[in-house]
Amino acid sequence: MNAPHKRTARRNTRTLRVALVALGLTLTAVPATAFAGTAPAPPAAHHQEAAATGLDDPAKKDIAMQLVSSAENSSLDWKSQYKYIEDIDDGRGYTAGIIGFCSGTGDMLDLVELYTQRKPGNPLAQYLPALRKVDGSDSHEGLDPGFQAAWKKAAADSAFQQAQNDERDRVYFDPAVSRGKSDGLGTLGQFAYYDAIVMHGDGGDSTSFSSIRKRALAKAKPPAQGGNEVTYLNAFLDARVWAMQQEEAHSDTSRVDTAQRVFLKNGNLNLNPPLNWKVYGDSFHIG
Repeated sequence: MNAPHKRTARRNTRTLRVALVALGLTLTAVPATAFAGTAPAPPAAHHQEAAATGLDDPAKKDIAMQLVSSAENSSLDWKSQYKYIEDIDDGRGYTAGIIGFCSGTGDMLDLVELYTQRKPGNPLAQYLPALRKVDGSDSHEGLDPGFQAAWKKAAADSAFQQAQNDERDRVYFDPAVSRGKSDGLGTLGQFAYYDAIVMHGDGGDSTSFSSIRKRALAKAKPPAQGGNEVTYLNAFLDARVWAMQQEEAHSDTSRVDTAQRVFLKNGNLNLNPPLNWKVYGDSFHIG
């Protein structure tokens, strides 16, 4: 295994306090139906009808978190990432936690505010004024030298872990799954949406999730509009790769090329194990 890789570009999630684009998706995820099973789906040259299960099925959600963690942390053990924190020199300040909350993009501030609302006097509460001040920048002013240690201490608290889970769902996971279902996509398509929102956020800029989706819609229709699911997902992944290539920090597109595209080529629209993929040259397997 190579050294952990963290993405070096981040989405913008807050505009009321800083000049960033606000999150546009506010849909609520639809409850998942029965788990589709564990047998790998057969390859399909043209179109495979996705089953009713969604990414919000608990087993599939765990797979989604492992897939993201393989790209974010070079590890399938996503639950060990609650304590993760470092500045990856991407202009977004500190990146931390299970989804890469950033001190410069507002989602870390939202997270610590939620945690403090639920548990006043927690190790991170004292840093709220500093987090508000550095929001929208890469500054550590008021955070150093104790913030990283405080984050790791808080990460041992189940209340902070739950806050991370809840903010992940509210801002990224639930909107992605809801939009995927509304477009008639199966589990793989919902994951493609989720991974895109995690990296690019959802705003008005040309590389945000909504812009990626719009670019795909110009090439193909999703199943909800009578289109072929495989054709549409190929168009979406093409648009995603284009968006990643617009920023040097995203120049490695393996999380699409040797992961999501592999599942799609195999016709595995339901993300059924076993799954084999590569990210940044590292090989991963879910049995």
